[in-house]
Amino acid sequence: MSDRKILVLNQQQIQQKIDRIAYQVLEDNLDETEIVIAGILPRGNFLAERLKQVLDKIAPFKSTLLSIELEKESSTLKSKIDFDVNDCAEKVIILVDDVLNSGKTLAYGLGVFLDVHLKKISTVVLVDRNHKSFPISTDYSGLAMSTVLKEHVDVVLNEEGQEDAVYLR
Repeated sequence: MSDRKILVLNQQQIQQKIDRIAYQVLEDNLDETEIVIAGILPRGNFLAERLKQVLDKIAPFKSTLLSIELEKESSTLKSKIDFDVNDCAEKVIILVDDVLNSGKTLAYGLGVFLDVHLKKISTVVLVDRNHKSFPISTDYSGLAMSTVLKEHVDVVLNEEGQEDAVYLR
């Protein structure tokens, strides 16, 4: 694999994508009084924080941020959450991750909420690579791109000394 990196999204473009997603979330949830934004650690949570910041400025509803830590290499769902999942009952959940590749991470993220009766659950990703092995789709994505399996998408968010960016390598 080559060491060359191709810039796909710069910092300004990432913010534009987040802004657009926030307006889509607002439009689809106008009748709600509260939504829950659940970010998958680490980068999905950074994206969720930024989405919440925009929604707090434009939306009439309250948004609550939650974090989900998953053991992505496990063959079973193993997660750590910073909230009582029962507090999400009868609420709209927005599950956020940085990149959708196989769908396993989002499937595990959805699994956290399986035992709770939700009003609705939606998914957000910054980049959808279209290589799903699991029956997962995104409700909101910043960029859908077809790549070959050998290529890798790197999302840089909140990393010290680096500007936010999305690279293809």
